[in-house]
Amino acid sequence: MRSWVVTENGNPSDVLQIREVPKPSLGTGQVLIEVKAMALNFFDILLCQGKYQSKPPLPFTPGAETSGIVRAVGEGSSFVVGQRVFARPQLPAGGLSEWVAVSEGSVFPIPDSMSFEEAAAMFITYQTSYYALHKRGNLKAGEVLLVHAGSGGVGSAAIQLGKAAGARVIATAGGPEKTQICKDLGADVVIDYLTEDFVKIVKEETGGRGADVICDPVGGDTFDRSRKCIAFDGRLLVIGFAGGRIADAPTNHVLVKNYSVVGVHWGLFRDNFPEQVREIHQDLLALYERGDVRPLIYNPLPFEEVPQALDLLGSRKTWGKLVVKP
Repeated sequence: MRSWVVTENGNPSDVLQIREVPKPSLGTGQVLIEVKAMALNFFDILLCQGKYQSKPPLPFTPGAETSGIVRAVGEGSSFVVGQRVFARPQLPAGGLSEWVAVSEGSVFPIPDSMSFEEAAAMFITYQTSYYALHKRGNLKAGEVLLVHAGSGGVGSAAIQLGKAAGARVIATAGGPEKTQICKDLGADVVIDYLTEDFVKIVKEETGGRGADVICDPVGGDTFDRSRKCIAFDGRLLVIGFAGGRIADAPTNHVLVKNYSVVGVHWGLFRDNFPEQVREIHQDLLALYERGDVRPLIYNPLPFEEVPQALDLLGSRKTWGKLVVKP
């Protein structure tokens, strides 16, 4: 089978090599899957560069999200041959391969109505947004939700999940193409942060009250300015630092405006409460079946173009999730 392998650290286009390797054998408690689609994440780039928080031993195959068809199971498995599934392969044997052997605890069933591309693109971003809005942000119907980077993976999921929860959604994005995407996803108000002041508009749209919940995967200046338009008793969700700078949270301001700064570390939640992750997966599938959520997928690319796809992802010019197909 073909697999993308990193033998030394560096930029993806420099260090990723496609190789013919043996098909994985079925280990105890594992499921053997023929891969049909793979989603790429920004941390795949960092893994290639050796800059991620965890550093797998070289050589390794990146890739954290795959979907495909079960081709072999062990005795007593809860899965059956021919079943359509999503899987989270574990490094160093990641998912950028034509076949993967994955622990049953990291395999999730998907419905026939969901494409393999959607399944690969849905897990991490929708799990993160669901956990952020419902478990950490306690979002309620009728509240105002401000979503930054609304055309990105987490942001696009948050817009849809916010609308499904009955919130009024304000989204920010940069440029006409990305703001249109937010409108198409259902955002009630869309702000182009390149040409408009989101603090001013959020205050105008809420009669000066501000947003009840703010979903911030950007950090830096975006976090600083978000503090200026958060409502009394609001919740500012810290999801990531795509902007590069890690902002400070002045506690006097938190006290005076009576809001909460809430950390959202879905990976740690996943490790500590795997049964709740499965419950969220079922909730997300129900929302998908009702048509409330649909993964936003950038133009799918062929398996042979993984390095180019990661370079494109690193340029931050894409939207939604990048998916490749073998």
